[in-house]
Amino acid sequence: MSADELVDGDLTYASWKRSLRDGVLLGQECRDCRHATAAPKAACAHCGSRELEAVELPTTGVVYSETTITVPPRQFSDDDPYQVAIVELDEARVMAHIDGSVEIGDEVRLQGSIEADDEPAPLFG
Repeated sequence: MSADELVDGDLTYASWKRSLRDGVLLGQECRDCRHATAAPKAACAHCGSRELEAVELPTTGVVYSETTITVPPRQFSDDDPYQVAIVELDEARVMAHIDGSVEIGDEVRLQGSIEADDEPAPLFG
């Protein structure tokens, strides 16, 4: 599913999940201030406007911040530590699981998604 396929251009969590499972990362851009976000919201986090439109986000980005989870939540059957990162995708930032290991400033590419309790999360590597 792409941003063009959404009904009335509205991005819901359900449509965001469907598109992510299809390998497409959608976000929203404010029509008033052009602030971009990587997850569905009811209003712009920057200016408060409700004039948001769905956009397809880039599949490559730069690691803004990262951390290693050494005690994973129960949903993850693997007890091994794993890394998560905030990835900058042009103007938007998304929290994502990392395939492999990264450092701040590394370029990463969307690898698909990872599932926990039937909830997808972006996977970058």
